[in-house]
Amino acid sequence: MADLLWDDRVAWLLDPTQEGCLPDAFIEHTTAADWQAVLDLIGEQGWAFEYADGSAVLPLPRAEAVLARPADAECPSLRVWPDPGVCAIFRFLGKEQIDFDLDLRELQGQERLDVLCGFLAAIGRRLGTSVPLFPEGGGVRPLLGFDLAADRIRMMSTPPDT
Repeated sequence: MADLLWDDRVAWLLDPTQEGCLPDAFIEHTTAADWQAVLDLIGEQGWAFEYADGSAVLPLPRAEAVLARPADAECPSLRVWPDPGVCAIFRFLGKEQIDFDLDLRELQGQERLDVLCGFLAAIGRRLGTSVPLFPEGGGVRPLLGFDLAADRIRMMSTPPDT
C-alpha cells in the first residue's frame, strides 16, 4: 500500500497552481560521503541522470571532486529521473547540505506521488535521515517528506481551511 494516497489533502499540497511550483528538499548536516552515497544510489537504482557543469554534459564525477571546485566556479547540476516523467534537480552548493527541487507539474496523480515517495524514502534510508520537502524557496513547515523514525512518507502540512 502507498504511504500517501492522492486525495484532496495531498493534491492540495502538490498543486502546481499554488505559488511556486518547484518545491525544495533540504538534507542538512551532510558530508561529502553523504553526497557520494546519493551518487552511488543513483547508479544502483539505475535512475537516468544528466550531470552538467556549465554547458558541458559530463560523466557523473565523485562527490569529492565536485565539492572541491573553486568557490568562484559555476555550480554544477545533476538531473535525476527516478521515473521518465519525474525529474529531481540537485545542485552542489556545498557538502553541508544536499538539496534538490522537483516540478509539481510532474507530480500529479497517485502514480507520480508513489514515484516521489519512493525517491524520498530511498534517499532517506540510504543516508539514515529524514528528507523533508518544503514549498519553493524554503519555508518553516515542510509539505511532506520521508520520516526516518516512522520509516515512511508522511504529510507535514494541512490545507489552510482544516
